[in-house]
Amino acid sequence: MEATVEQKLQALWDLQTIHSKVDKIRTLRGELPMEVNDLEDEVAGLETRINKLKRELDDLEDTIVNRKNNIKDSQTLIKKYEGQQNNVKNNREFDALSKEIELQTLDIQVNEKRIREHQADIQGKKVALDGAVAISDERKKDLSLKKEELDNITAETQKEEDVLLDKASQQEVKIEDRLLTAYKKLRSNFKNGLAVVTISRDSCSGCFNKIPPQRQADIRQRKKIIVCEHCGRIIVDEGFTLEEVSI
Repeated sequence: MEATVEQKLQALWDLQTIHSKVDKIRTLRGELPMEVNDLEDEVAGLETRINKLKRELDDLEDTIVNRKNNIKDSQTLIKKYEGQQNNVKNNREFDALSKEIELQTLDIQVNEKRIREHQADIQGKKVALDGAVAISDERKKDLSLKKEELDNITAETQKEEDVLLDKASQQEVKIEDRLLTAYKKLRSNFKNGLAVVTISRDSCSGCFNKIPPQRQADIRQRKKIIVCEHCGRIIVDEGFTLEEVSI
């Protein structure tokens, strides 16, 4: 037996009542889930930056060690060439060794300059690393507090929300597909999730536009599904607010 229009309207109103309770619970959580996600993303980004800075510092330290070893090698070669200069047989050999000593001395100077540059770079990166670590520690504290707050609110409301969602699923079965699809589309169109509203002070309680007297009379007869001419929401009469949804 097909449901009457009044039964269809009552089923829609009951579903809206349940969903409004779910919306109220989720509003209680506010923007906490989004804040937690944002903080998690920020902490992850900071960790990536910290690890990158640490790798760069390690690379610079290794480079400095290599350059210091190059300097030692050059110093060893200079001593070797200086010793050989004492045993040369002609000026040509002496000049060749002098040239080698000059090249090694220049190499030492270049390595020493690069070491100073690397050390300055290290100081800058250490400052950046300390700053990133400090910010990360603060964000982790914020994240921990936000998670705890969200967990507490969720623990208090999750059971109630689960019960309501189960009731909503049961209620949806009672509504024909065409109406249910229209209802869901309306809910998604409005920030407050109101797809089914009542007459309030001769107006649509969704958009607050006036409803003509004849249209109000048609709504109260409950013989056809009527939508607001302005916002498109389904309108039921005030009497439906007296019905209690078993939840």
